Amino acid sequence: MLTKILGIIGGGQLGMMLTEAAKKMPEYISDVIVLDPTKNCPAAKVGAKQIIADYKNKNAIVELSLQSDIITYEIESGNSEVLESLNRDVTVNPSPATLRTIQDKFVQKKFLQENGFPVTDFALIESPSDLKEKIKLFGYPVMLKTRRDAYDGRGNFKIERPEHLTTAYKRFEEKSMMLEKIINFKMEVSVIAARNTKGQISTYPVVENIHEENILKMTIAPARVSKKILEESERIAKEIMDVLQGAGVFGIEMFLTQDDKLLVNEIAPRVHNSGHHTLQSSATSQFEQHLRAILGLELGKTDLLHYAVMCNILGPKDFEGPYEPIKIEEKEEVYLKMYQKDVAKPQRKMGHLNIVDVNDTRDINNLIKKAEEIRNKIKFRKQIQQ
Repeated sequence: MLTKILGIIGGGQLGMMLTEAAKKMPEYISDVIVLDPTKNCPAAKVGAKQIIADYKNKNAIVELSLQSDIITYEIESGNSEVLESLNRDVTVNPSPATLRTIQDKFVQKKFLQENGFPVTDFALIESPSDLKEKIKLFGYPVMLKTRRDAYDGRGNFKIERPEHLTTAYKRFEEKSMMLEKIINFKMEVSVIAARNTKGQISTYPVVENIHEENILKMTIAPARVSKKILEESERIAKEIMDVLQGAGVFGIEMFLTQDDKLLVNEIAPRVHNSGHHTLQSSATSQFEQHLRAILGLELGKTDLLHYAVMCNILGPKDFEGPYEPIKIEEKEEVYLKMYQKDVAKPQRKMGHLNIVDVNDTRDINNLIKKAEEIRNKIKFRKQIQQ
């Protein structure tokens, strides 16, 4: 097999970890080029070449295609129309058609519903009067969402009573919107699933996700659920992969309801924050798996070798700017991954911490306690200029 030049739209932390995985596969990938608007982005810091431009910039995407044999993405903000129009000499995976379906949350929900997958109740919103009428179908509280370019809770507005209607609508007035019923769920879970270009599908065991202020705080692998839920979540994930086009790793988020039913919340057509634990907990990381999938290689093993807890490290709420390097005491079961972002910002994902049960005690509560203790010791300090 001839080596390929890999192009990635997005050079943030996901692009960084994809680049690192690619560097370990020199027999398949000779070089990595990322398209990202931030000069010296995280992926560039670990050896990727960089085109500095917006993710949607047509000329930049065409330039990336001319320099690459295969293109993938680590962010849903890419221009699916431009990607679809590219010369057939470059392969794009996951497919632009899949990106187009998934990057519009309303289209994504309709796609899932039409294919028979259980989802939360939702409705299209086109005017203030439309919002006022359709909210009657769901009752309060309800979630108003922008259909595109929203992540980590940005683009969500929880409407708790009628007097919030005008404020909520004005918040997203310039954007297309949808309404979603809020589920009183027991737990949010996700499955990292992969499909290669030959149609082989593989899933990692379901994990449990804990959010704070709409941002993922912690992932627990495996999820604390029954064997039935474990099997059902993986079945749903595999069936979703069956109906999606193209290859790659996908993060499939679901709600587990109070009566133990699973509802599909959202799909991410890329490597996913809740799969970071696989870097140390699994035989094949989600990043290597994504590359194997888009290159048409046999998918790697997805068994959970060790229980693990992943914690996101976020920028502090009271500080923004350059910061001193973060260091912790190195231990066999503790893995700190900082994303080398130049500037800390409030609630910005700056790194993650994996705590791995190397002794196979299977004591999840102890792993959670250890993760929280270490994370609480991590402090951002303003960088002193030399």
